[in-house]
Parts: sequence; structure tokens; C-alpha cells
Amino acid sequence: MTNKAPSELNLFPSRRFSVAPMMDWTTPHYRYLARLLSKHTLLYTEMVTTGALIHGDTERFLRHNAAEYPLALQLGGSDANDLAKCARLAEQFGFSEVNLNVGCPSDRVQNNMIGACLMEHPDKVAEGVRAMIEATRLPVTVKHRIGINGRESWEDLCDFIDKVSEAGCQTFIVHARIAVLEGLSPKENRDVPPLKYDWVYQLKQRYPHLEIIINGGIKTFAECHEHLARTDGVMLGREAYHNPWLLTDVDQEFFGGEPALASRHEMLEAMYPFIQSELDRGVYLAHMSRHLLGLFHGMPGGRLFRRYISENAHKSGAGIEVIQTALQKVREQEQIALAKASASV
Repeated sequence: MTNKAPSELNLFPSRRFSVAPMMDWTTPHYRYLARLLSKHTLLYTEMVTTGALIHGDTERFLRHNAAEYPLALQLGGSDANDLAKCARLAEQFGFSEVNLNVGCPSDRVQNNMIGACLMEHPDKVAEGVRAMIEATRLPVTVKHRIGINGRESWEDLCDFIDKVSEAGCQTFIVHARIAVLEGLSPKENRDVPPLKYDWVYQLKQRYPHLEIIINGGIKTFAECHEHLARTDGVMLGREAYHNPWLLTDVDQEFFGGEPALASRHEMLEAMYPFIQSELDRGVYLAHMSRHLLGLFHGMPGGRLFRRYISENAHKSGAGIEVIQTALQKVREQEQIALAKASASV
């Protein structure tokens, strides 16, 4: 894990393809996995509140591995002074970007003036963004919804973009749904409000000088290319988590590079030293292994892999052998599938 000043190479991440910040999902363990699969995908931390960083265990919240770069820190907060302090911490700890969350719809963050409720207060967001920009040389970006209930018109959205961009923000990551702050759960807010991709396209047309990244419901590379014809970048969320192997084609598909690894087996075995080092540090296997469950999604042995890990990783003293045994079960099923295929020829 690292605590180092950012290099110049880390300061200008490409946002052509990124994985969204997701609470409980984009942990350091998932990000290490994702980076093995793609060298160029921009990764984001889970949202960390300014209060947690300033008054809590700063080292624990910002702990990450240098192998995860390029890596952006997402902040939740609204106080300009606190945001400035945390932006300085982001630079001190080596992150590639600092991002402000203006999209989370949960009641808990609303009560602290964090997340999507800030769409109603563009001047406050602008004040915070200006303070962050003055505090760090890192890129400062904003991730937001296209609106919230009660403030969901096109004019409201443009007012938000106008004020925050005037404060110096050049990059807007737009979840193409409104957030309904009363009556829908955070989970429902990811599915129920309709997607309005055309609004994000229109933002790019209206603000050609700004970097506009589209987010929300994107699952396939075909969809990504369709969006990239009208925006500057795409951000995937749940699909990149539940089916992480898709990341292995990102470098070739979007950056002109080569696939990072040849096989799922190779990738998993490349994780072993990292998993063991975390076990040695006292991290429970289940905290890491849950991020591996989608690795063999749709493949022979995938269900056995998930089931074996789910049933054994939480047990006292569980170690790397649980992952190794699960992988062996996959190999056995692959051999069975291969034999059946050969017999049918």
C-alpha cells in the first residue's frame, strides 16, 4: 500500500473508459483485480466523506496500492474548507483525480448535505469546487445526476453546469437519470427513473469545451461506442463489477493496447500474492473473495466457483487454499465440458 506524492503520469488520467465509484464494491481489493484486467481503465474509490477523512482514520480511508493507478478519489461533502483540505489529502496520498459526489440519493447523505441533494444548491457546489481547485493541482471533477425531483428541468441542469463550470470544473460525469429524494431507495434510484441519454448528448453539444462523461445503465461495448460518438467518455458501474472479465478487452477496444492477461486462471493466480499479503495483514478472506465471485460468470464451473467460495471464505482461518480449491473445481468442469465437446464431434 502507498502514501506517496503523485507522479506527473498520474495527473492526467484518460476518462474514455472508467468504472464508477460504488459503495462497498469499489474497494481496494476489487480495484486491484480490475487493474490486473485493464491497465488504462480509470478506477474510482468508494465515496469517502470529508468528515471521515478529517476526523477519522485518514490513513485507513485513503489506503491503496500504487498498482491501482490511475485512481480517482471520490469525496462526499459540501463545506468548501473541508473539501479543500481533503483535496490536498488526495494529492498527498497520490491519487490521480479528486471527484465530488453530487449524485448519491440516500437519506443518510442527504441529511449531511452530501450527494444528489446538492443539485438543488449549485452555488454551494461551485463554492466547493473552487476551493478544491485552489487547494490542489489534481483534476477536480463532479459526478452528478441530470436533476432531482423538483429540480429536473433542462434549464435547471444547465444552470447547474453553468455555475459549476464557471468555478473551474472542466469535467462532468453525468448519470443520465434524475434522483428521487423521497419515496425511492438508493437501489430503486439506480433503476426506476428513466434514462435520458439524449440529455447528456445535448450537454456535450451545448458545452463543447467541457469534458462530458456518460454514466447509467451501460452494459456492452456496442453501447459504449454509441455513447462515445456523442460524448467524451463512458463510465460503467454494476456490469463492470458483476462481470469483471469484460475489463480485459477494454485496453484493446478503447485505447489501442493489448489485453492485459490471457486467461481467467492467469489473472486469479496473479492475485495470490496480493491476497496473501492482505491475509498476513489481518484482512479476512471473505472481504476480498466476494469481489472474485463474478470472475467465471457464464463459464463452465462458474457456479461451483461462486458456491465454494461463498460457503468457505467466511470460515475461521480461511486462507488462500479456498481460492485455489475453487479454481481447481473450475478446471475440472472445464475438462468435463471439453470432453463432452470432443465426443460430440
